[in-house]
Amino acid sequence: MKKLLLTLFILVFGLSVFAADREDALAFFNSYVTASNTYSTTLPNLYSDSAKIVRQVIKPDGKLVNVPFTIDTYRSQMKFSGKLAKMKKYTNAYSEVKISKVPNGYKIESLRKPSLSDYKLKSSMVVQKQPNGKWLIVEELMQTKEQIFLKYAK
Repeated sequence: MKKLLLTLFILVFGLSVFAADREDALAFFNSYVTASNTYSTTLPNLYSDSAKIVRQVIKPDGKLVNVPFTIDTYRSQMKFSGKLAKMKKYTNAYSEVKISKVPNGYKIESLRKPSLSDYKLKSSMVVQKQPNGKWLIVEELMQTKEQIFLKYAK
């Protein structure tokens, strides 16, 4: 009986930790959306120094081209494009948000609708809780129709 109670306790406690981390990951995602849409200068700090960043360009013929970025290049681009986005009052709305546990954190998938468009694009990121308790983006893939990103393709 003691073993059964202990097993149940561990199971319930483990599920509650999982649920808490899942909710924290989702709250982190929501803070990312807010930071992005308010042009916060803290946005680059939400990424791990070793984050894997990919822009998936949708070519006019429908083909997809993955364009990887180093985090340093991406942070630099963020600073520049953030100023331009603020001038244009550009934001993104996210819908159909799904979160799942993956080996290196939580994967958050959604559809992203740029404010200056009438279409939605796939977006996914993996967020990870760091040993200090801080959440960071460790992987990001966002689709775009902006062909200018193709100049970075290898």
